[in-house]
Amino acid sequence: MPRRTPSPRAQQAAALTQADPRWAAVVARSPAADGQFWYSVQTTGVYCRPSCAARAPRPENVRFHASCDAAEQAGFRPCQRCRPRQASAQSHHATLVADACRLLDDGLAAGRAPTLQALAERVGLSASHLHRVFKQATGLTPRAYAAARRAEAVRSALGDPGTGSVTDAIYGAGYPSSSRFYEQSGQLLGMAPAHYRAGGVAQDIRYAVAPCSLGQVLVAQSDKGICAILLGDDAPALAHDLQRRFARARLQPGDATFAEQVAQVVALVEAPGLGLALPLDVRGTAFQQRVWQALQAIPPGQTASYAEIAQRIGAPTAVRAVAQACAANALAVAVPCHRVVKSDGGLSGYRWGVERKRALLRREADDAAADGSAAPTAATESAA
Repeated sequence: MPRRTPSPRAQQAAALTQADPRWAAVVARSPAADGQFWYSVQTTGVYCRPSCAARAPRPENVRFHASCDAAEQAGFRPCQRCRPRQASAQSHHATLVADACRLLDDGLAAGRAPTLQALAERVGLSASHLHRVFKQATGLTPRAYAAARRAEAVRSALGDPGTGSVTDAIYGAGYPSSSRFYEQSGQLLGMAPAHYRAGGVAQDIRYAVAPCSLGQVLVAQSDKGICAILLGDDAPALAHDLQRRFARARLQPGDATFAEQVAQVVALVEAPGLGLALPLDVRGTAFQQRVWQALQAIPPGQTASYAEIAQRIGAPTAVRAVAQACAANALAVAVPCHRVVKSDGGLSGYRWGVERKRALLRREADDAAADGSAAPTAATESAA
């Protein structure tokens, strides 16, 4: 029997619901939306949390509510499947993960972080279950979280004049041996520990500012590679930003040889799809580096949402943390945070200005269309 065509009124109601961003969360059964709103279904008389596993309702029958009380005052009863008045599984897991983080911090402060098995026993989960929900909530495994906290502690200790020797800082941060730390110090600090303690005073960084079609671009290079690509309108302001990032490093104007590298970066800004053949000195936390690696995997002419990046790095609930990692990126275009857009394809904030983001996406879309390598995405179409 053919399905009856919805009335014009039902079609209008469906269109209004589908235009609401909350509808996408209902269709996706998004746990991240739990607690932000609830929805009711007129044909069943019940209301649910967004992550409810029940069959998706027809959009014309859906209404959204700011609270359980509001849904019940409108005449709906709680769903017996998702039990919207009870704490969600995500909320319960968040509490357990917070407890696990506290136990890890306490263990590091005492000089030894608990093992995954010991941690799981303390919070009442199996080791595999804890590993999974911890990574979903934080974007890191418990081991990576402990490593990041150790690195944070040693950076803080090295920057504190009251700390004794570098060795004291290393052991005080919970490293079992100084050799283990020194194996990782280049990645964690970007320089030798003694140099870091001196505020980078022994580190030489060459830089230059050049004009480009997006304004001014500052390019800075350490002995490991390009460590900053900053966009702006004012050369002195860009130099001040670089000075703030490398507080007491020796900043030196680039020579004629360095001008060739700057020219390559300018060429990248003008044609982002070309890529950059120069080595990069990428500095960030473990989570930030995972995000930035995912950004570099987005092909020119294409985009991905913050939620998609969170999924790709195995942390689907860490959408806000992904956005923060994009904002912390200091290598404009080379680490293409301009290719990350909102879930609806719209352009969100960009640390160097939304208009620059729009221009970069337009260039990539035009280049991709010219060589047929990629079809325009919703975001690139909205940028045109």
